[in-house]
Amino acid sequence: MRRSAFAVVSLVLMAAAALAVAQDEHQAAAAISWDNWRAAKAMAEKSDNEGKLVEALQYYLEYTRQAEGLGNQELVAWGKNNAAYMIIKRHKTDPSVDLAPARKLLEEGMAIEAAAADCKRALAMNKEYVDLFLKK
Repeated sequence: MRRSAFAVVSLVLMAAAALAVAQDEHQAAAAISWDNWRAAKAMAEKSDNEGKLVEALQYYLEYTRQAEGLGNQELVAWGKNNAAYMIIKRHKTDPSVDLAPARKLLEEGMAIEAAAADCKRALAMNKEYVDLFLKK
């Protein structure tokens, strides 16, 4: 009886330790920093270059989250534009891809006053593409 109780307690302690490690890893991944922003940007560009558009989209969304956390609205606008563009690129190869999320990202990006002029142009061009396929 003692061995089975000891085994149960050991398993519970190991599970608790594993959960603590997983939570620490999640918190580290969720941390806001310029290093994390740069890493998300690099991985987004790498994934895009490799044609892994869904993966690139996820990294651009993390890029945007990092920029928001850093308080850099110009980069937030670029992140939303780039994430939307990954959806557009997928749509160009698969017309069944829903463009509504791209529209939402682009509208949010266009609403950012701190967006640079070239970013605003890119947002507008991408929105024109989306509007061709979605009813207003």
